[in-house]
Amino acid sequence: MATSIIPTLENLYDVTQEHQDNRGYCTLQWRRDKLLVKPLGRVKQPYLPALDSKRSLVECLQHSPVSLVSIDAKLGETLLRFWADACEEAQKPIFLSLPASKKLPNQPWRQLQRLIDWIAAFVLVLLVSPVILGLIVLMQVYSPGSIFCREWRVGERGKFFRAIKFCITTKHNITTLGRWMHKYGLDNLPQLFNVLRGDMSLTGSCCWTLEDAVQLNKLPEITASWEVEPQSHLLHLDSQTL
Repeated sequence: MATSIIPTLENLYDVTQEHQDNRGYCTLQWRRDKLLVKPLGRVKQPYLPALDSKRSLVECLQHSPVSLVSIDAKLGETLLRFWADACEEAQKPIFLSLPASKKLPNQPWRQLQRLIDWIAAFVLVLLVSPVILGLIVLMQVYSPGSIFCREWRVGERGKFFRAIKFCITTKHNITTLGRWMHKYGLDNLPQLFNVLRGDMSLTGSCCWTLEDAVQLNKLPEITASWEVEPQSHLLHLDSQTL
């Protein structure tokens, strides 16, 4: 088994001095066509300068045979977001690694539940579309700026996805209209489109923010069908870059 490490890359974000003083490393493990991103292990390994920036990481992922990335929640919210952004730009799916205790047998009624979710979300979109259009008009008048925002969430099987919401803040301050929308949960109406895409469920398991995923370190007990085999092989992100 051969693995490699990269710096935590926390210097690319505005983090506190406390976090900067406790800078560590990631352990990268290559298993078939899956890349596992874990906290630093005991084995000393060479440093990979090519992955010091998100641009380099994106290029490595784009030129590699990696089909998906699995990342450990113990690495923290900063690294989860860093890798999620890079994987999104490189068009590689990323999942939060799930413990074996969270896996359940595949349930035959799951496809039926997905169909029910899709139909329910479609009907709701039709019913509330006047409300959504009205809110868009109000936001353009009273809260000029971005109407929608996309936030990272962790959903079924630990998959990262962008949840669509109405943007109710301006320069980190909630607007008066946004406060009213948040009070009645109207800022979450665009997430019906996430349900239509299969990212979320109306009747099944919930999804988590990155902060929740790190703090609770638990996810809905859904079978991780993408779970990798125990055999590990040489890390090979990009032979030209590395």
